Amino acid sequence: MKRGIFVDIPNEYDNLLWKVLKPIDINSFDWRVENEESYFVLPDGLGLEFFSEDNKVMSGLELKKLIKDNIYYLIFADLKAYPTGEVLEEIETYEEFKESKCEVVVLVADGDYIHIYAKDQEAIELMYENARNQGLYVEYVTDKNDGRPRLSV
Repeated sequence: MKRGIFVDIPNEYDNLLWKVLKPIDINSFDWRVENEESYFVLPDGLGLEFFSEDNKVMSGLELKKLIKDNIYYLIFADLKAYPTGEVLEEIETYEEFKESKCEVVVLVADGDYIHIYAKDQEAIELMYENARNQGLYVEYVTDKNDGRPRLSV
């Protein structure tokens, strides 16, 4: 069974989260943001932290605006999407993810790749095709090839 996708991303300044997550209805979720190290890009270099320490929970509208309308440098990010109004509980493993209300997990590590786990198989297919259409290297994460013991960075 497909758990999600693995996307090899260029280590550059861009709005990469928006490009990869575009097929998902970001607005329909509340997002829990953790373990991040990412920065706004300014004309003269890196700026403030992209995800504010004060804003660990974001509405879908807030997140969409942030990731779509800015250029940033991703190093680490851990985003989890829950249906609006649900309790944003801690999830550490894929098994906990399956049993939880969480619908999407986005993990960025070392600014080199993104793992996206989703319960909706159609969303996985759409994100896969979207990444391919942008010329990114992408592969499915399945029950057989997923070597990640924890859903965190």
